[in-house]
Amino acid sequence: MNQDTRSSVCRIALAGNPNAGKTTLFNALTGAHHKVGNYPGVTVEKREGSVNRNGKSFYFIDLPGIYSLTAYSVDEMVARDYLLDEKPDVIVDVLDSTNIERNLYLCLQFQELGIPLIGVLNMIDEAEEKNISIDEKSLSRALGIPLVKTVGSKGEGIDQLFTNIGQAAKDKDFSAKYIRYRDEVELKLLSLQQMIESDEAFVKKYPVRWLAVKLLEKDTNAYDTLKSHKKAAEIGYAAQEAITSIESFYGKDAEIIITEQRYEYIAGAVKKLVKTAEKTKLSATEVIDKVVMNRFLSFPVFLFVLWAVFQLTFSLGAFPAAWLENLFGFLGNAASSVLPEGILRSLLVDGIIGGVGGVFSFVPNIVILFFLLSILEDVGYMSRAVFASDNLLRLFGLHGQSIFPMMLGFGCSVPAIMAARTLKSKRDRIITILITPFMSCSAKLPVHVLLASAFFPENAANMVMLIYAVGIVLSLFCAFILKKTVLRGEPSSFIMELPPYRAPTLKGALWHMWEKTWQYVKKAGTVILVSSVLIWVITYFPVHEAGSGEIDDLRTSLAAEYPNEGAEAIDARLDTALHQAGLVNSFAGRMGKFIEPVFKPLGFNWKIVIATITGFAAKEVVVSTLGILYKTGSEENEESESLREALAHDPEMNPLTGFILMLFILIIPPCFAALSAIKAEIGWKWLGFEVAFLLTFGWVLCFLVYRIGSLAGFA
Repeated sequence: MNQDTRSSVCRIALAGNPNAGKTTLFNALTGAHHKVGNYPGVTVEKREGSVNRNGKSFYFIDLPGIYSLTAYSVDEMVARDYLLDEKPDVIVDVLDSTNIERNLYLCLQFQELGIPLIGVLNMIDEAEEKNISIDEKSLSRALGIPLVKTVGSKGEGIDQLFTNIGQAAKDKDFSAKYIRYRDEVELKLLSLQQMIESDEAFVKKYPVRWLAVKLLEKDTNAYDTLKSHKKAAEIGYAAQEAITSIESFYGKDAEIIITEQRYEYIAGAVKKLVKTAEKTKLSATEVIDKVVMNRFLSFPVFLFVLWAVFQLTFSLGAFPAAWLENLFGFLGNAASSVLPEGILRSLLVDGIIGGVGGVFSFVPNIVILFFLLSILEDVGYMSRAVFASDNLLRLFGLHGQSIFPMMLGFGCSVPAIMAARTLKSKRDRIITILITPFMSCSAKLPVHVLLASAFFPENAANMVMLIYAVGIVLSLFCAFILKKTVLRGEPSSFIMELPPYRAPTLKGALWHMWEKTWQYVKKAGTVILVSSVLIWVITYFPVHEAGSGEIDDLRTSLAAEYPNEGAEAIDARLDTALHQAGLVNSFAGRMGKFIEPVFKPLGFNWKIVIATITGFAAKEVVVSTLGILYKTGSEENEESESLREALAHDPEMNPLTGFILMLFILIIPPCFAALSAIKAEIGWKWLGFEVAFLLTFGWVLCFLVYRIGSLAGFA
C-alpha cells in the first residue's frame, strides 16, 4: 500500500488469541472483499480485506492468532513485527467472551504499544448461554479502551464496531492507558523509559513503554531493537541492573514476575465485572468430550471420522463426477466432429479437453472433501483430533502440534508446510516439514480416485482411505527414523486450548470450501493447462506417418488375431495400433523407453513412467498425462472406453501395479510449489535431503511391495 493510499484509508490490524472467532469476524467485516497472500519475506499466510462504509475506506489485515507479543514462533514474530513496523491506525483485539480472563493477557500487551485499541467481546451469545455476564461498560473504563459485544457468525455488533473504529482512528490526542505494575517494577520501568526517550528519532520508530517492559522480560528481540539507540549500551546495562534488583526483591525470574502481575490485574478486573452463574449441569461440550476425548475411545473416534469423511466424499461425489466426465467427453466428440483431422483437432481434443477435462472431473470430490473438513474445523473437532493423536505422535518423536500441518496436508502441502512455523522448536519444525508430503493432498486425490476406481471398483473409497492411512503410517515411521538419526532429540512440551463445540455456519463452511476449491480450479486452468499442452506436444511430435505397406500389414495381422470381428471393429483396432505406434515414436515415448528400465522392477511401463515424471509439476497432471497417453482411438464416441477402463484393460497393468502406482505417487517429492515452500522454510540443504530421501525411499518401498505382492500371486 503506497503512502497516498495509507493516508486516505483507515488501516486496522485484527488480532487476538487462536479460537477467538477472529477469522469469522474478519469475514463479517470484509464480506467477500478480501484476498489471501503471504507476509513480505515470509510464507505465513495473511488475509487482507477492504471495505467502504459510510463514505470511509477501511483496510483490514488479519494477523495470525497468537497468545503473546513475546515472540517465539514465526506467527508471533509476524504479528509483533507488523504492529511495530507498519503501525496500523487501530488494533482490534478479538476476545473470546467465554474465556475473557486468558484473552485479556494479550490485550494488556497491545495497550503498551501505544496504538489506539478496541476490544471485541466476541461470541457473546456463547458466554450468555454459559451464564457468563460481562459488564462491558465498567470493564471498558477499567481497561481504558472501548469494548464492543459481537457475534461474528451472525454479524451482530458489526455496525457498532465500525463506529468505534472510525472514532478511534480520528483520535489525534490518543493517550494509551496501560497496566501499572507494582512499585518495585514500575520504578524501574519509568527509569528505563526516561533513558529511552532521550533519542527522539528512536522514539518515533518504537513504543517506549513496550520496549521498557520487554527489556525487563529479557526479550532478545527488544535488545536487538535497542542497538539502534544512541545510548544502547547504557540502557542495556541499566536494564540488566533493574532485572537483578527485581529478581532479588521477588526471588523469581523477571519474566515470571511481570506475567504474574498482569494476571493479578486481570483477575481483579474480572472478579468484579465478569460474573459466572454456578453450573448446575454439564455443558454440551463436556458431555460430548466424555466420549470424544476418552483416553481409550479418542483415537478410534478419530479414525471413524476420517473414514466417514472419505465415504461421504466418494458416495456424494460419484454422480457429479460422472456428469462432468460425460460433459468433457461430449465436448471432445463435438470438437472432433467439427474440426478436420490434424494438429489443431488433436491439440484441442487430446491436449486441452482430454488433459484438463480429466482433472476437472474430480472437482466434485475436492469440493465435498473441503466442505467436510471445513465443517469439522468450525465445529471444533480439529483440536480434539490433535489431542487424540498427541500421545501417538510423541512415540515417534513428533510434537503434538505437528498434527495441524499434517492434517492441513490433506488439503495442500504448501500451507501445511507453512503451518509448521507455529512450532517453537527448530527440530520439531524440520521433522514436521519433512514428513508433511506423505499426506495425500487434494492434488493426489484425483490420481488415487482414478486408480482405485480402475483397479478396485468395488472398494474404491476404502482403497483411497487405505492409501491415506498408509501416508500417515509412513510419516510416523520416517519421523521415528529422523528422530533416531539426523534429528535426535525430544519434542518440546505441548499445551493447547480446546475450544467449545460450536454449530458451524453454512456461510463460513461454504466460504472456506470455495476459497480452497478456487485455488484448485485456478491451478487446473493454469499450471495443468500449460502442462497438458506441453505433454501433448511431446506425445504428438515427431509425427509418425505410417506408410500404406505398414497399414496393410497391421490390418492383416489384426484380422488374423481377431477372426470373429468385422471390418469396422478391425479398423478401430487399427486406429488404436497406429496411435500407439505414434506414441512410441514420439519424444515422450523415446524418453519413457529410455528411463523404463529404472522403473521396470516396480512393474511400471513407459507410459506410467512419463506420467509419474510429469507429476513433479503438479500431481493432478498425472491424470491428464494418462488421459493423453491412454487415448483409445482417434475417433471417440459414447461407446469409447473411459480412462479408467483403458487402464484396467492395459495388459501391462493389474491391481498390484495400480496400488504400487498409488503408493509411488504418494511418496515421491511433492509439486514444485511445495518444494519451493520447503526451501523457504528450512533451506537448500534440507530440500536436497528431502528430494533424495523421498525418491530413494519411494523406489525401495515400492520395489519390496511389488516383489512381495508378485510372490503372493497378486500380480
